Parts: sequence; structure tokens; C-alpha cells
Amino acid sequence: MASASLTASSCWSVSSLRSALPTIPSPRFPSLRSQPPSASFSLKSSSPRKSISPKSFTGLAMENPLLSIGSDMGSFEHNFVLIQNGGRFFAMRHGRRVPKLNRPPDQRRALLRCLTTQLLKHGRILTTKARARAMRKYVDKMITLAKDGSLHKRRQALGFIYEKQIVHALFAEVQDRYGERDGGYTRIIRTLPRRGDCAPMAYIELV
Repeated sequence: MASASLTASSCWSVSSLRSALPTIPSPRFPSLRSQPPSASFSLKSSSPRKSISPKSFTGLAMENPLLSIGSDMGSFEHNFVLIQNGGRFFAMRHGRRVPKLNRPPDQRRALLRCLTTQLLKHGRILTTKARARAMRKYVDKMITLAKDGSLHKRRQALGFIYEKQIVHALFAEVQDRYGERDGGYTRIIRTLPRRGDCAPMAYIELV
């Protein structure tokens, strides 16, 4: 009988084990929804405590990506900073393709300046179709500067065209030739492809 009572006293039940364990408070993490967008945090250091507000990127990145958790996921426009400068800001440069002409930017600009100078000098040159289409807007711009005729426009043309005599001749003759024309000063005529690499060629000439 004594052995039975000893065995019963030495056995522990699950409820008695749970009651014997110390109670550990469950950690409470701050909710992301309750924090305002302008929440500040402080850094621990030996100097007096100063509140430092997190810096937000003013481009297309979100100000605080974690604040959008639990919000309306159907729209993301409220997560981005809008630039109020009188115009619209686009993320990608759609429709703004620049003809590379298989050259770096400095060599490409030098090539277009040389082609523009030769066209204004000779009136008609033979080049590839891609180069002719790329240089057309620069030739039109030089003629537009010459039609203005001011000293500032002349200096701009001198900074682009390589030969100074061509600039002075262009400013002297442009009113008689293109005074009544508002644009379209060049004409591109396609011709046979180049022998060797079969590159498409074209003549570009002044109207």
C-alpha cells in the first residue's frame, strides 16, 4: 500500500508540469500600420540622443516600402513621389531612341558634325541611309540658326560646323534660298547598296 502511494506521488501529470513552469510573456512587435510615415528613430551613442528622420528617395523609389503592407495592393501610385515641376515624369524613355551609328557619343557627334559640314559645303553627299537620317535634323537646325541671323545664333553655328567660311556663307545666302520655307531643307534619295557589306546607301541633298 505504501509502495502504491509512493508511485502515485512520483508520477507527474501534464497539467502539473505546465503549472510548475514559469510564465514567459509573449513579445509584442510594433504594428507597421500604426506607424506614421514620418516616424523617426534614434541612434545609441555617447552623445545626447537626437532623433534622426529617415531620408526618402525622391525619384521613383518608394518612400517607405514597409508602410504599404496591408494597404490596397491594387494601386501603387500612392507609394511613389510625384515631381511637381509643371510636367509629367516617365520611368522609361519610350520613343526617345537615338541612332548610335556603332560609335561612342563623342565619335558619333564628331561624325555628324563632319557630315553636316560636308553637306553644307557641297550641297549633296553620298552616305549610308542611317547616317543620312541621323544628320538631317542637324542640317535643319543649322539652317534655322542662319535664318535667325543674330550674333548668338552665328556663334552657335560656329561651334558646330567645322569650317568658318561655310558658316558665313550660309548666314549670307539662307534668306534668299529658304526665306519662305519653314522646314524640310533636305531630301534623301535611296540608291544601290554598297558593294562589299551590302549596306543601304542614300544621297542626301539640300532642297
